[in-house]
Amino acid sequence: MPRPEVQAPPDVFYNEAEARKYTTSSRIIEIQARISERALELLALPNDGVPKLLLDIGCGSGLSGETLTEDGHHWIGYDISKSMLDVALERETEGDLLLADMGQGLGLRPGVIDGAISISAVQWLCNADKSSHDPRLRLKAFFGSLYRCLARGARAVLQFYADNVKQSEMIVTYAMRAGFAGGVVVDWPHSSKAKKSYLVLTCGLPSLQTSLPKGKGEDGEMCSDDDDESNDEDGDRTVGIYERNRPKKRQKTKKNSKGKDWLLRKKEQLRRRGHDVPADTKYTGRKRKTHF
Repeated sequence: MPRPEVQAPPDVFYNEAEARKYTTSSRIIEIQARISERALELLALPNDGVPKLLLDIGCGSGLSGETLTEDGHHWIGYDISKSMLDVALERETEGDLLLADMGQGLGLRPGVIDGAISISAVQWLCNADKSSHDPRLRLKAFFGSLYRCLARGARAVLQFYADNVKQSEMIVTYAMRAGFAGGVVVDWPHSSKAKKSYLVLTCGLPSLQTSLPKGKGEDGEMCSDDDDESNDEDGDRTVGIYERNRPKKRQKTKKNSKGKDWLLRKKEQLRRRGHDVPADTKYTGRKRKTHF
């Protein structure tokens, strides 16, 4: 069965019936809790006993927000589906809920958020659900506003399902262009079903304290060095680290260069039309030097 993001826009797919079906599924509740706990672990919040203000982007009916509440944090939930947020209100979730499109930016004050998580939401930005939607502009608006609202040194952990490698690279590229440092952490890289990708981003310059953790292996433990080497040989890296430097602009290349052959053909064409054309010499079509 195709993934939801290729079937319909999120506000259409998650209607009232689908929202209730999603929230009452014991399997989905278990998966959401497990992914949310892992995202909170990768967020690496300081263990100082002080509650943090977090973002839950694409919060849905509040399943992932429950993990944040259980850990003692305050959170703000964003979602584009009104039906999902209605279910979250019925369930009396602890977070503040906002009906908004993350592709238009988050609209929060700069530096007020201590961290952000997102479970299975960012890949929706790669689809053009309307004629006015440009995935690249929507990713740019999202990551730019996310970078601005996070406190310096704060992290964002975005779990996503990329449809292909190109889509994954586009997500990472626009995150780096916004100013983030970080990379992709992949849990269970050899499993087709359990494999999970987390985009772990740090707001500000990378340091030893903000280094990426390793992805989990098949036994629930951290991958060993041998696993890392086998992943490199297979082209499937457990952790991908990306620099925050903007890519260099490509130099313009002349596709249709008019050389000597073109000039000779052009002169012959003008002669056939009866024009007075200078005779060909060894200097015809020779490129002049910039200075004498």
